[in-house]
Amino acid sequence: MTSQTIDTTGSGDKASAAPSDQPPAQGLRGHPWFTLITVAVGVMMVALDGTIVAIANPAIQKDLGATFAQVQWITNGYFLALAVSLITAGKLGDRFGHRQTFLIGVVGFAAASGAIGLSHSIGLVVTFRVFQGLFGALLMPAALGLLRATFPAEKLNMAIGIWGMVIGASTAGGPILGGVLVEHVNWQSVFFINVPVGVVALALGVMILLDHRAENAPRSFDLLGIALLSAAMFCLVWALIKAPTWGWGDGKTWAFVIGSVVLFAAFALWETKVKEPLIPLALFRSVPLSAGVVLMVLMAIAFMGGLFFVTFYLQNVHGMSPIDAGLHLLPLTGMMIVGSPLAGALITKLGPRVPLAGGMAATAIAMYGMSTLDTDTGSAAMSLWFALLGLGLAPVMVGATEVIVGNAPMELSGVAGGLQQAAMQIGGSLGTAVLGAVMASKVDSDLPSNWTAAGLPELTPAQLDQASEAVQVGVAPVAPGTPAEVAAKIADVAHDTFISGMSLASLVAAGVAVVAVFVALLTKRGENAEAGAGVGHI
Repeated sequence: MTSQTIDTTGSGDKASAAPSDQPPAQGLRGHPWFTLITVAVGVMMVALDGTIVAIANPAIQKDLGATFAQVQWITNGYFLALAVSLITAGKLGDRFGHRQTFLIGVVGFAAASGAIGLSHSIGLVVTFRVFQGLFGALLMPAALGLLRATFPAEKLNMAIGIWGMVIGASTAGGPILGGVLVEHVNWQSVFFINVPVGVVALALGVMILLDHRAENAPRSFDLLGIALLSAAMFCLVWALIKAPTWGWGDGKTWAFVIGSVVLFAAFALWETKVKEPLIPLALFRSVPLSAGVVLMVLMAIAFMGGLFFVTFYLQNVHGMSPIDAGLHLLPLTGMMIVGSPLAGALITKLGPRVPLAGGMAATAIAMYGMSTLDTDTGSAAMSLWFALLGLGLAPVMVGATEVIVGNAPMELSGVAGGLQQAAMQIGGSLGTAVLGAVMASKVDSDLPSNWTAAGLPELTPAQLDQASEAVQVGVAPVAPGTPAEVAAKIADVAHDTFISGMSLASLVAAGVAVVAVFVALLTKRGENAEAGAGVGHI
């Protein structure tokens, strides 16, 4: 069989890519701005759950008597299912319609959330977290597909800007809301809150969303392609999840990395043979689309990897409560809320290249600034760098999404949305794993000499390993019964060593952001964006 030919240049017949057999929008149904509100409510659940649960983990561990490794799987199981399924879920939307896929995702996500709240064992919590990830994967690309099909090209960036604002605000606001719910209600409420939100999203979806399907949408499934891609993604994400435990030099880590490379190669080969591939490789002939995917990965490495340590810095070094730590991140959240719609308008006017490059430059400066944070840094200085980070991220979240989705043909908008989300998830995992390795290496290097220089009692190799693990998250390894004077010295050493590790990790993140500036220069406006325009009224 021969591979499918895809027009990614924008020079082909636009009418062939436009939605066909679509009834005109009447009243609420199909109205672009009401469609945006509807998908934003659904996406909010998924984005919120990416961070809100971290605050509930200690309470879950205590209530259910779980081990630390089991609690880790509350996060890892969700992320693994989400990352592995996103592209396949996007294809399902292209095949069966994004409206149906979105509604199924909303119902499944809300139901899985309610089931977690009713669970009385850690095994059930992890199981239903996996289901949350699977249904969340259905929901996210479908939301982008609906926006792409509903909004005309001149308003698509603004819509994606508001969509990105919702994701950014939900992600950053998760720790605040989670802290309030866990502190004043219980850990179950963190999950139960998704049920009424899901009901609202479902009701709005049934009333408002209009089904859009491209005339030449895929009619068959590339089952072997799905299996190969899912296995490749699983091996890659599994290696990233386990690398901090196994070590980057461990044979098991590299076995999964090599396995993922082999499976990705087999997937790419198969996609050139099948009649209707899962991801037509001709998509990547579009340099802007490919650059958008790479940019999304680099942005997520710098942002999620760098921000990972900031929460430990605020809580364990400055001694803030989860709620206070979340409040200190409000400048970041606020600038993303304000900046995303403005970035959408700016990108519509200027195109994505300059705003994207400027956004990554601002991100690089912010990460450099975060490398200067110290144990006595005040809230004003922290807020400055957090605000600049939010301001830098806003155009990237909006612009890279538009570049990926807008440069794909209409009939592959779901796959493009899946690519965008998968790139962000993999980048976040890479950032956490790689910058975590940088942190661990710096702590392992500096802790023994800092410990000795402070005149503290010598540690055995086993004790040093335990102390190093604690210091990597900013915790002072003070044993019960330690005299106050000695405990203070240990805390000073732990915090100073953690700061040195965080500073180096932030500098690496800044370097990644600098590379992303040059990648951003390869992007341009989505040439196929107008293919989905104009159904409905603005």
